[in-house]
Amino acid sequence: MSRKGRSSRIRVHLDVRVSTGLVGDERLAALEAGCARLVALGAAHAQTLYADEENELFIPMLDIESNEFCIG
Repeated sequence: MSRKGRSSRIRVHLDVRVSTGLVGDERLAALEAGCARLVALGAAHAQTLYADEENELFIPMLDIESNEFCIG
């Protein structure tokens, strides 16, 4: 089917690893540095989600077309 015939966009959610093997303050610093690089390229920082019992620290971001992706 051509793109003209589609009624909705196909969505893909990306998780980009920028802090593999790091924990604690080192992980946070790597994520903040990665976030700053991506913001300089046009992305938007949505929020910082800190680690809890079930989830690790990651940063959801938006690309220039408002598609969400996460760095972790």
